[in-house]
Amino acid sequence: MFAIKTVQPMHRSLRVLAGLLTYPDPRMRQHLAEMRELLHDEGAVSASRRHEIEVLIDRLRRAEPLQAEADYVELFDASRSTSLHLFEHVHGDSRERGPALIDLGQTYERAGLLLVEGELPDYLPAVLEFVSTQPAREAKAFLGEMSHILNSIFNALRKQRSAYASVLGALIELAGEQAHPVEPTPDAPLDESWEEPPVFDGCSTQGQARPGTPQPIHVVRKSAQTGAST
Repeated sequence: MFAIKTVQPMHRSLRVLAGLLTYPDPRMRQHLAEMRELLHDEGAVSASRRHEIEVLIDRLRRAEPLQAEADYVELFDASRSTSLHLFEHVHGDSRERGPALIDLGQTYERAGLLLVEGELPDYLPAVLEFVSTQPAREAKAFLGEMSHILNSIFNALRKQRSAYASVLGALIELAGEQAHPVEPTPDAPLDESWEEPPVFDGCSTQGQARPGTPQPIHVVRKSAQTGAST
C-alpha cells in the first residue's frame, strides 16, 4: 500500500479498517491491540460494530499464524464474490479493467501518493488508505460511490458467517448507509474440540471416531528378528 506520513485525524478508523483487511502476517498482527485502541478512541465506528470487529481482532490474535494466513487466502483469493480487488466486481476480466486501474492509479499520483511495488490500485486496503487522506466530505462521498461494491462483498462474507464482514459493515456505515449486524460462526468449545478420548489419552477428538461408531485400526506385522513394525 502507500507510504503515508500524514492522515486526517478523523479518518484513523479508515486506516485501521484498511489494516484489518490486509494479509495477516506477523507484522500486521503485532498491531492488533493498537488497532483496537484507535477504533475506540476515535469513535467514528458505532459501538455495536466495534464489538463485532473486536471479535475479529481477538480471533486473529489467538489464531495459529499459518492458519490465519491460510484462512485469509481461502476467503479472499479463492472466490470472486469476496475479492478485495474492487474492479473484479465491476469489470471482471474484461478489457475495461486495465484502463480503470490506470485511472485510479493516476488519481493516487495526483494526490501525491505512490503505491507499494506490486500492489494494484483497486485493492480495497489501498483504496481506504487513499480515502483516509481526504477531507471528511470527500472521503464520505468516495465511500458512497463504491458502497454497492462494499455491500456485495459484505453480503458474501455474511453468507459465510465470516467475522471479516464486520469490517465491511463499518465501511458501509461510514458511507452513510445501513448494514445488517454480523453473526460470525462461533468458535468450537474448547472442552469439545480438545476432549480426551478414553483410549487415546491426551489426543484431540478431531479426526477420531465418536462414541458408538467403529474406530478404524491398522494391523502391522512384526519382524521376527528385530521386533520392529513393518
